[in-house]
Amino acid sequence: MIAAQDLIELVRTYNPKTDEKLITAAFEFGREMHEGQYRHSGEPYFTHPAAVAAILAEQRLDDATIVTALLHDTIEDTRASYNVLAEKFGGEIADLVDGVTKLTNLQLSSTETQQAENFRKLFMAMSKDMRVILVKLADRLHNMRTIKAMRPEKQLKKARETMDIFAPLAGRMGMQWMREELEDLAFRVINPEARASIIRRFITLQKEAGDVIERITSDMRHELDKAGIEADVLGRAKKPYSIWRKMQEKEMGFSRLSDIYGFRIITGSEEDCYRVLGAIHQRWRAVPGRFKDYISQPKSNGYRSIHTTVSGRDGKRVEVQIRTRQMHDVAETGVAAHWSYRDGVRAENPFAVDPAKWISSLTEQFDSEEDHEDFLEAVKLEMYSDKVFCFTPKGDVVKLPRGATPIDFAYAIHTRIGHACVGAKIDGMRVPLWTRIKNGQSVDVITADGQTPQATWLDIATTGKARAAIRRALRELDRDRYIKLGRELARSAFDNVRKRATEKALTAAAKTLRLKNADEVLARLGSAELTARQVLHAVYPDIAPEEGNVIGRDRAVIGLGRNQSFERARCCQPLPGERIVGITFRGKGVVVHAIDCEALSTYDSQPDRWLDLHWHAGKHPAAYDVTLDVTIGNDAGVLGRICTLIGERKANISDLTFVDRKPDFYRLLVDVELCDAEHLHSIISALDAEGDVAAVERYRDPGRAGGGQS
Repeated sequence: MIAAQDLIELVRTYNPKTDEKLITAAFEFGREMHEGQYRHSGEPYFTHPAAVAAILAEQRLDDATIVTALLHDTIEDTRASYNVLAEKFGGEIADLVDGVTKLTNLQLSSTETQQAENFRKLFMAMSKDMRVILVKLADRLHNMRTIKAMRPEKQLKKARETMDIFAPLAGRMGMQWMREELEDLAFRVINPEARASIIRRFITLQKEAGDVIERITSDMRHELDKAGIEADVLGRAKKPYSIWRKMQEKEMGFSRLSDIYGFRIITGSEEDCYRVLGAIHQRWRAVPGRFKDYISQPKSNGYRSIHTTVSGRDGKRVEVQIRTRQMHDVAETGVAAHWSYRDGVRAENPFAVDPAKWISSLTEQFDSEEDHEDFLEAVKLEMYSDKVFCFTPKGDVVKLPRGATPIDFAYAIHTRIGHACVGAKIDGMRVPLWTRIKNGQSVDVITADGQTPQATWLDIATTGKARAAIRRALRELDRDRYIKLGRELARSAFDNVRKRATEKALTAAAKTLRLKNADEVLARLGSAELTARQVLHAVYPDIAPEEGNVIGRDRAVIGLGRNQSFERARCCQPLPGERIVGITFRGKGVVVHAIDCEALSTYDSQPDRWLDLHWHAGKHPAAYDVTLDVTIGNDAGVLGRICTLIGERKANISDLTFVDRKPDFYRLLVDVELCDAEHLHSIISALDAEGDVAAVERYRDPGRAGGGQS
C-alpha cells in the first residue's frame, strides 16, 4: 500500500502548494475507519482507497479529489457519516464523498427500466460535480486491476458492467488511456482465450520482424530532424481488445490486420502539427479515407489531434496521431484536465472543456425523453458512438455520430427542418434519406410545406435527438387523428341512446375511467383502446350495461410460450389492467407479478427468467383474489354494511380475517374476487366513502412472493 508521505510526494510533483495536513488527516481517518476490514485478496481494505487516490494523483488532480478518493467508501462501509466528514473536511469534500456513495449504490446493469432511471441519476451526479465520476472511474479501474481475488461469477458480472458502461463513459469523457485499460482488463475476464491468442500472435510477430516500433520511431525522428521540427515520437502496439474489436468489425484474421501499431508525435505548437503532417506524408504514402483533422474540428469533449494512416516499412499500415503538448494533456485526461495542476497552480489549458458546459450539452437531449427505452437508447447512442463532421451549404460544421443520415442532419439543424424534410443532397448530388454521411461531406436538406415525419424515419435516424423528435411528432399526429375519429364514434354511440357526447359527459367518463381528460377518452376511443360501449357505460351504467364474451383464464395473459401456464404471485396479486411481468420457474410455469412488486428485486441478477407479459384486453370474470386491509368502527351493523357494499359491486368475499380488535375499531383483511383493476378501484372508492370505514387500502406482502393464485 502506498504510504501517506509517498502519496503527498506524488501530489507535490505537480502541486507544490498541496495541503499536506488535509491529505494526511484524510489518510489517517480513512485507515482508522476501515480498520479490521479486508478485501477479497486478504489485504487490509484501506489499500484500495489509497490506490484510487494514487491513480487520481497520476492525473494531477486537485486536493479535494485526492481526499475524496481516500474517503470514498467511508459513508457506505464504516460508521462515518456525512455530517462527520463535513465537520472534519468541509462541505465540498463531504458532498463529493456522498456523491460517490450514491453512484456506488446504482445498479447500472439491472433491468432496463431501472437502468434507464439509474443513468438519469448518473448524469445528474455528473452535472453537480464531474469529480464524482472521476473518483468512481478510478475506483472501478483499481477494482478491475485486482479482480482475480473475486469469485468467477462476480468477476464476469463486473467485467461486463465495465465493458458496457464504465469503459465507454471514460472514452466519452476523453480519458482514452483509461478506456483502453478498462476494456483490456474486462476482455481478460470475458474472453481470456481470445486475448491470450492475440498476445501469442504479437510475440510471434516480434520474433519474425524484430522490434518494428523502435525502427518506425527511428525513421520518423529522422524525417522530423531533416525538416527541422522539434517533437517527441511515441510508439506502441495497440491493446489486445482494440485489435480484437477491429478483427470483429472487419471480419478478418490477425494476419490480415495492418494498423496494429500506433504512433503519437507531440509538438510545441499547432503550426508544427501541420508541418509534421507534411513531413510524414512526404516520406510515406497516406492511406485514402484514413485522415481526420480534429484540430480544426475538435470533438465535443475537447479532444484535438490530427489522425492519419500511412503505409510504413514493408507496406505495413501505421496510424499516426499528431498534437501539441496541451492537446496531449486533454487527450490523456479528457475533461479531468479542467482540474489538473501544473507547477502548483490549476493548469490553464485552453483546450480543456468546461465540464459544466460539456455535461449540459450531453444531457440536454435526454431531458425530453419520457420513455425509459427511448432515454436508454439516447444515452447509449451518445456514449458509444464516434463522430463524423459534415457541413451545411453555408460552411457551418455539424457533428453527428458515425452512421448518421440526412434525417439526423436535418434534426441537428432544427426540429422544424427535420419535420419538413423531403430529401437531401450530399456534395450537390440528390441521395436517398437513408444514405450514411461521411466525414467532410456537405449536406443540403430539401424541405416542403405540409410535410410531416414518417414512421419509416425511425428506421433511418440514428441520433437520439432525431428519433425522440420523430416519436413525439408521430404521437401528436396520431393523437389528433384519433381524437377526431373518437369524437365521431362517441357522437354516434351517444345519439343511439338519445344522449349527447358533450364535453361535460366526456369529462365525467374520463373521471370514471381514471383518465386525464376528455381528449384522452376520445384518443383512446379512436385508437380502439376503448370501445364506445365502455365510454357510455362510464357515464350511464344503467343505460349501457357492459357486454361481450368473458375472457377465460387460459387466454387471460398474452406473452406466454406454448403450453406455458401461469400463476398470480401472492405477494402483489396482480389484476387485469395492471402492467405485469413474468418470472419463469422449473416445474411451476410462470409466476406473474405486478411491474412495481418489491419481490422482483430478488430476480434482478437473472434477466433470462423475465418475460414481458400483458393482460388480454376485454372483460375478465370476477375470479382474481385481492386482499383488502380495512379498518372499521366497532359499531353494530358496520361489518354487514361493508359486506353488502362489496356484494353490490358484484364482488364475492372469499375470506375474512380479523388481525386487530380494539374497543373502538376492528382491523381486518378481506379477500375479494375481482375482474380487474377498475373493479378494485370501484370497491375501494365505495368503501372509502362509507362513514364507518376509517381506512381501506390494498394489502401487499413481499414476504409472500411466489405463485399460488390463479
